[in-house]
Amino acid sequence: MKRKIGVLISGNGSNLQSLIDACKKPDYPAEIHVVISNKDTAYGVNRASEAGIPAHILDHTHYKSREEFDKAMHEMLERHNVEIVCLAGFMRLLSPWFIKQWQGKILNVHPSLLPEFKGSHAVRDALKAGVKETGCTVHRVIDEVDAGEIILQARVPVKVGDTEETLLERIHLQEHRIYPEALKMVIGQLAAM
Repeated sequence: MKRKIGVLISGNGSNLQSLIDACKKPDYPAEIHVVISNKDTAYGVNRASEAGIPAHILDHTHYKSREEFDKAMHEMLERHNVEIVCLAGFMRLLSPWFIKQWQGKILNVHPSLLPEFKGSHAVRDALKAGVKETGCTVHRVIDEVDAGEIILQARVPVKVGDTEETLLERIHLQEHRIYPEALKMVIGQLAAM
């Protein structure tokens, strides 16, 4: 039986696409039941629609508080019978209330080898630090930014002359590879519980 996934996005949705592609495989243990974006300009909404996945825009600016917005997202995820939440370029911090509702069942992909370079400028920070290698991490989300249990990581060399854009492009290739793999691992862990 395939696990029901909800994906939260804010932008282009390239990691969403990697999950959509994985879920098309008959032996993959998940299917995406809903995509929620907090921005009406997110191209990921088009990706979901093209794949026949219900996509909803919940503009966070229409809510009085972070928790009120998160409660609206939670209700929508429940309406679609979601069991696991995947953040794919979702550029908002989740409230402690939301994290508690989905404890152990929220995954995120981050463009660094955590615990290095937490936060929203990971690629810039890696270049500034002059590291020879960075990468990406899929981790569980807890009520502390980029600090949850690490599920899977991939290494990416930093090349001479790299810019944020060129390095991020190579990191994205690895994110697209490991995110579906990490989700599959988590589903296996949940099944064993």
